[in-house]
Amino acid sequence: MEDLLIQTNYALDTFYFLVMGALVMFMAPGFAMLEAGLVRSKNTAEILLKNVALFAIACIMYLVCGYYIMYLGAVEGGILPDFGWLIGAENSVEETLASGGDTYYSARSDYFFQVVFVATAMSIVSGAVAERMKLWAFLAFAVAMTGFIYPLQGMWTWGGGWIAAAGYVDFAGSGIVHMCGAAAALAGVLLLGPRAGKYNSDGTPNALPGANLPLATLGTFILWFGWFGFNGGSELMVSNIGEANAVAQVFVNTNIAACGGVVAALLTAKALFGKADLTMALNGALAGLVSITADPLSPAAEWAVIIGAVGGVLVVFSIVLLDGLKIDDPVGAISVHGVAGIWGILAVVFNNGDATIFGQLIGIVGIFGWTFLASLVVWGLVKAAIGIRVSEEEEVLGVDIIECGVEAYPEFGLGRALPGR
Repeated sequence: MEDLLIQTNYALDTFYFLVMGALVMFMAPGFAMLEAGLVRSKNTAEILLKNVALFAIACIMYLVCGYYIMYLGAVEGGILPDFGWLIGAENSVEETLASGGDTYYSARSDYFFQVVFVATAMSIVSGAVAERMKLWAFLAFAVAMTGFIYPLQGMWTWGGGWIAAAGYVDFAGSGIVHMCGAAAALAGVLLLGPRAGKYNSDGTPNALPGANLPLATLGTFILWFGWFGFNGGSELMVSNIGEANAVAQVFVNTNIAACGGVVAALLTAKALFGKADLTMALNGALAGLVSITADPLSPAAEWAVIIGAVGGVLVVFSIVLLDGLKIDDPVGAISVHGVAGIWGILAVVFNNGDATIFGQLIGIVGIFGWTFLASLVVWGLVKAAIGIRVSEEEEVLGVDIIECGVEAYPEFGLGRALPGR
């Protein structure tokens, strides 16, 4: 009977892991739709291609070496992992002990769940560098980011390395996934520079509105939906009463934090701009989700609303501030995932007795510092080798035609004026 219970729990937890991973994978089209809606029509096909290609690259690189660096080669309390090759190369890792040591789930399901997190971190970068970065420069960076940069800081944290040993708490990745992606994006944006026409000679910004706000709204709802897998799956198991109740709590807090983010961002935008800004409301929802991700289990629901609402306020002010600093982020990714991610990490100490401000600050500095500096080096190497930015003439024409040779909206595009088209 006990053996049957173990087998049943194994099957249930493995299936739960796979379904939650599939929900997180559904965030990939969410990012694609959000970014496609917030860029101009002449750059839509290229941003869609980036999102498809980065997902494929992330899955391959994490299979080849990323998963091994992050988990299988992790050294407790260490800095550098024991490097290896290919997840599942040895039968001894066929099963992975689940949290609490009470049951097992398939190592393949763990890889699948973890790899979609890697792709999420890389998706954050694509929106921030949109409309002026060379496609192949971006894809070259994706190889380094998903194969090495992300896994190493993942080993330091979820893999049990030195940041984890310092007491850092991050349930589902406000820092490990979201702030990491934002740090990589910031490094790229600083080297890349703003889009042509974004700023006047006196430094004042010009609005470069996206082409399709219905698409951006759809993308936000898809991300919201996928976040239940992102946070819910991070409970790792659901095969007993305590874990099932914990998953339910995570779902409730995830949803209500997003709601708090929407309302707070909407009110803040109304106060600052005198208008109900849709894009700020969308970013408010995402900021609320990012904020609660560091610990969606410990807070009561009313606390989750507050955590999400603070994230919603912060993201509006952050977008305005970065614009004033001439840090051009077309979709607000650095603010949503970076600023709200930092807030989410710090908010853990208010509700989780295992977290300390020292441990959380160590996590922020370690993850952000490593990712930013490593990304800056990789972006710099790519820039020296092949360049990272299209020419101003190509940017004006649109990267769809230049990089992809196809337009997302051909009846409205400029491509018909080109010879041979």
